[in-house]
Order: sequence, then structure tokens, then C-alpha cells
Amino acid sequence: MAIDAKKLRKFCRPFRIILGLILIGVGVYTGIRWFYLGVIPLIAGLVGFCPACAMTGQCTIFGKDKTE
Repeated sequence: MAIDAKKLRKFCRPFRIILGLILIGVGVYTGIRWFYLGVIPLIAGLVGFCPACAMTGQCTIFGKDKTE
């Protein structure tokens, strides 16, 4: 079964933004500074660039991004 990378990206981008906001919110609420690392997925979601995906050469956890 082939995975449609375009549909998956439409899901991943808002997911990263929401995850980043949640992590930052937990950091503000609890006072634990480690949760401020939520800025990373927030920026990745807003910009549309994920450094982890660029380093590994994979778009998603499901495998390589195929544009065939």
C-alpha cells in the first residue's frame, strides 16, 4: 500500500504546530524549562521545514518521500 506524501504533509504540519504550542503551554504552566523546546516543532510547522527530516532524508516516519 502506497502512502500519499502530500496528504501526510497536510497532517504533519498542523500537528507540529499544535504539539509545539502544547509543549510551550505545559512549560509555562509547570515552570519546567525543558518544555520550552516546543519552539522547535512550532517553528518547523510554521516554516514547513523539519531539520530532522532533512538530516535523515525521510519525510515521515513511514519511509522515504517518493514523488513518483
